[in-house]
Amino acid sequence: MESDSEQDFGNGVAVDHLPDGGMLQGKVGGEDVIVARRGGEFFAVGASCPHYGGPLAKGLMLGEELRCPLHHACFSLRTGEALRAPAFDPIPCWRVERIGERVFVREKLPAAAQRPASAAAAPRQPASVVIVGGGAAGLAAADMLRRQGYDGPVTMISADDSAPYDRPNLSKDYLAGKAPEDWLPLRSPDYYADRRIDLVLGSRVSSLDARQKRIRLDSGKTYDFGALLLATGAEPVKLPVQGAADSQLYYLRSLADSRGLIKKAASAKQGLLVGASFIALEVAASLRERGIGVHIAAPEHQPLERVLGPDFGRFIRGLHEAHGVVFHLGQTVTGVDGRRATLSGGTNVDVDFLVLGVGVRPSLALAEQAGLKVDRGIVVNEYLETSAPGVFAAGDIARFPDARSGALVRIEHWVVAERQGQTAARNMLGQRERFDAVPFFWTRQYGVSVKYVGHAEKWDSVEIDGSLEARDCAISYKLGGRTLAVATISRDLHSLRAEAALEA
Repeated sequence: MESDSEQDFGNGVAVDHLPDGGMLQGKVGGEDVIVARRGGEFFAVGASCPHYGGPLAKGLMLGEELRCPLHHACFSLRTGEALRAPAFDPIPCWRVERIGERVFVREKLPAAAQRPASAAAAPRQPASVVIVGGGAAGLAAADMLRRQGYDGPVTMISADDSAPYDRPNLSKDYLAGKAPEDWLPLRSPDYYADRRIDLVLGSRVSSLDARQKRIRLDSGKTYDFGALLLATGAEPVKLPVQGAADSQLYYLRSLADSRGLIKKAASAKQGLLVGASFIALEVAASLRERGIGVHIAAPEHQPLERVLGPDFGRFIRGLHEAHGVVFHLGQTVTGVDGRRATLSGGTNVDVDFLVLGVGVRPSLALAEQAGLKVDRGIVVNEYLETSAPGVFAAGDIARFPDARSGALVRIEHWVVAERQGQTAARNMLGQRERFDAVPFFWTRQYGVSVKYVGHAEKWDSVEIDGSLEARDCAISYKLGGRTLAVATISRDLHSLRAEAALEA
């Protein structure tokens, strides 16, 4: 008897094999296909997420949506459209026919066409859109504008010399040497030409006149806009280290930074990471995979304790120590003399280089120059619009009202930035869509993946279901009995359900 994954849906599947809300995976014409049921309707869609190949059959079906278990991309079962980042591309759909008590998957349907310009259905259509920033939020906004049928000029201006790339990979597989550089671009060069997105690289915006709706580049060139998105992200906090040569100090924010660190690692034996942030710990894991000795100096009692609590901190510390990382907690670096780094506790460590991962600051100079409202970020309303009409902000620089607490928050997560870019694009077209997505991020270290949904700046109780040591658990962070966030290891479906519960 064939397993579900080998079943040919062209030969049909019994209706009673598919309960309401259920999914089966099989094949049609050699392609992996999922058949899903919602009430009396049946859908057939591709089985792999286009973002990183996540197994959608292990995801969550919610109404007419299908959510990926890896990074929480969301798709329409009816059209295949990628509804929410991090996936941008649709999944394929097939025609389904029910005959009696069997369901048959027929021919593959043509990809859904881009909405015509009239379908953008906006009270206002900006004459042009300028996006300042070439990262997650900027690309997601440009992509969504075209998907919504916007036909006017779209210009992306990026200070980076490289077209938009997969920034989370810089500290993970790419740095570890397990992912080639050609995996990093989020879109091919043809994409920008085909969609008439004018991508201006290696250029900085020196001034913004929100009233006249004009920006000026360092080169002196100016651009007028009907709507503007500020998505300039954040910059690493620079930490002066007495005695250290510039050639010894590294940060990790850009592709150029990651390339430089990879080049250094080729001849180095040992490095010192200053800080125990997610980025720093991912860098530590990647360097260990390259055989580099790693020491970490950080002021915390446990790594990630402020974000995920002491129990998780002890777990992540033990994970790194099992792979040879040496921690110097409650300390920082005070100076460097040649290859000898001195820590605040008096310890000396021989190192070839230092990676400084002590946090980032939002890039606010342009917003401040333009007179926008700023408060530890660019303050935006629930529609991601700044204090200047027609000027929006998204990503690491945006300080927005949290849909669940009402407090102004700024969240430095890749998927949040992408989803904000998508929402801002729709609102540029007048759709008045509140940004209410539940924050999501993930980290992967030594093959252990941690998913986190929600946002908990403080909590009064932590509930652990399962075992951290067994790497199988869900950790709930609560305040006044209310769940604010959930972290999971090896429980991807639980993470999706927790996200849906927080949405509700």
